[in-house]
Amino acid sequence: MNLFDPDSALVREVHPSPNHAARRGKTADSIVLHYTGMISGTEALARLCDPASEVSAHYFIAEEGSVLQLVPEARRAWHAGQSYWAGETDMNSGSIGIEIQNGGHAFGATAYPEAQIEAVIALCRDIARRGAIAPHRILAHSDIAPGRKIDPGEYFPWDKLAAADVGRYVRPHPIGHDVPLSPGATGAKVKTLQEMLAAYGYGVEASGIYDAKTEQVVAAFQRHFRPARVDGNADRSTLETLRDLLTAQPR
Repeated sequence: MNLFDPDSALVREVHPSPNHAARRGKTADSIVLHYTGMISGTEALARLCDPASEVSAHYFIAEEGSVLQLVPEARRAWHAGQSYWAGETDMNSGSIGIEIQNGGHAFGATAYPEAQIEAVIALCRDIARRGAIAPHRILAHSDIAPGRKIDPGEYFPWDKLAAADVGRYVRPHPIGHDVPLSPGATGAKVKTLQEMLAAYGYGVEASGIYDAKTEQVVAAFQRHFRPARVDGNADRSTLETLRDLLTAQPR
């Protein structure tokens, strides 16, 4: 495998993966955050660099905060899979992928160490500055692949990132005892919910039917923006948090 010059001064080591291709004429206008979901960083790196896995990312951030670059930013890493965001159906070509070492839900969903989150913040800032990537285009893997992916998880500290001007965040509304919109519901309220989710970027059709896809998208939204309860039901807390997010979003 050929070494290459790192794109970021934050990179400690280039650890090249063979799993990449051309960007198909697109420019990266998003950053997608993942967790590795494996028992160790060594195993995760091995998989990200194994030609048979057909998986990679541009960057890997270890638990202690060191940053490794696996794929040049100009190339299309294979991290997003089948995905959608705000009309884009090829997020591999339109994004930079960052894998964050964490065992994920399969291995206890342990907290992200402070040094690691500081490295995530610094790297996202650097990539966003160089690529003119807007805060609302810093996304979770679960945002772009609802129902298929749940990383980096509801325990990922998006609030800490936003406090450092990385990504979008609004304070979630408190959870109450109201009756939520839920699977099987139909009508104008469901359609309005779907329209709001689509306006932010999620891939959902405004059909007015609370189907399985809507449930998955609501759960993805909750995992990112209202993580206290991730159940796919659109209660008042979820709806008001979503409205606040849309109101605060620059147009």
